[in-house]
Amino acid sequence: MKKTIRDIDIDGKRALVRVDFNVPLDAGKVTDDTRIRATLPTISYLRDHGARVILISHLGRPRGEEAALRMNPVAHHLSQLIGARVMKLDACVGPEVEARLAKLPAGGVALLENSRFYPGEKANDPEFAAALARLADVFVNDAFGTAHRAHASTAGVAAHLPAVAGFLMEGELRHIARLTEDPDHPFVIVLGGVKVSDKIEVIDRFLDIADSILIGGAMCFGFLKAQGVDVGASRIEEEAVPVAAQALEKAKKAGCELLLPVDLIVADSFSQQAESKAVPVNHIPDGWMGLDIGPRTASAFVERIVTAKTVFWNGPMGAFELKPFQMGTRAVAEAVAASPGLAVSGGGDTIAALNLFGVAGRVDHVSTGGGAAMELLEGKELPGVAALEDA
Repeated sequence: MKKTIRDIDIDGKRALVRVDFNVPLDAGKVTDDTRIRATLPTISYLRDHGARVILISHLGRPRGEEAALRMNPVAHHLSQLIGARVMKLDACVGPEVEARLAKLPAGGVALLENSRFYPGEKANDPEFAAALARLADVFVNDAFGTAHRAHASTAGVAAHLPAVAGFLMEGELRHIARLTEDPDHPFVIVLGGVKVSDKIEVIDRFLDIADSILIGGAMCFGFLKAQGVDVGASRIEEEAVPVAAQALEKAKKAGCELLLPVDLIVADSFSQQAESKAVPVNHIPDGWMGLDIGPRTASAFVERIVTAKTVFWNGPMGAFELKPFQMGTRAVAEAVAASPGLAVSGGGDTIAALNLFGVAGRVDHVSTGGGAAMELLEGKELPGVAALEDA
């Protein structure tokens, strides 16, 4: 376990808080504030204790498009959420930043500029990390979504200040630990998305822990092809086919049910207007592609999910962004929400699906960090977590 803001004296202190405000923008406005809202309990706690809250986050991947990736829209949106003006700074470090922050009152909130405008951020440059540390008395990491990155604002700064977790980070670590440390059974894992390679280490780790692993999304085609199924024009990661074959063999030896689709919704093109139909997996017409799991598969997946005592879901079952191919992902989303035991989900597309189908509020824990959650589930050490003080 790691120390949290409850475990240190935060009263009146300057707190540099790493948050994950990498949110979608459209026409200068935040279109999905899930990640911002997730940090509000930490921000409120610090403000209630008279701390001066200095927030830092990255936004997008600046490649000569700095004007479009400034944090101003995020500062404006956060101001509305907390009902107080957020001091937005146009830089992250330097004398001018330090001078302005010196005027930040107790309980005040400031937001630094996009951390990725600085090459020293991703390089975890010691000088940049030290410059950030000069802004504060304590460091709080509440950005679970970036905890798997050894960057200056996630790990480097922790070498210079007392470093603890915020409430979002604490909750993420606690819920994921419940999946890996003696979970209640039946334990069902639902995996979707595109690449087998992104999920194979999770599959390997949980073959000895989970009762069932359900595979949907485009990643299922690597497994189906490994079984000799002709997947037509479906999107497939060819290099993952032998890896999928090995996973199938490991599942047999481990006694873990690795459940693949038995039918699919296929289409003659990737389009909202495409001709589509449900077919058995071994009857995909030439030139057609699978874009969703079929009704029989959805029924089998739902049956296992709603009777599970522990569920983890990462990745959609198909191209749910197109209405004709939403059925499978909707069925899984609603089943996860209805699961009587612990239900945890994560990943950007998974969160988007939960929100689209209106069930996000019924899932026990929705992780804000898809990549970080997967690495933690794989048993890897996250640099942003390792840098925090042990409880």
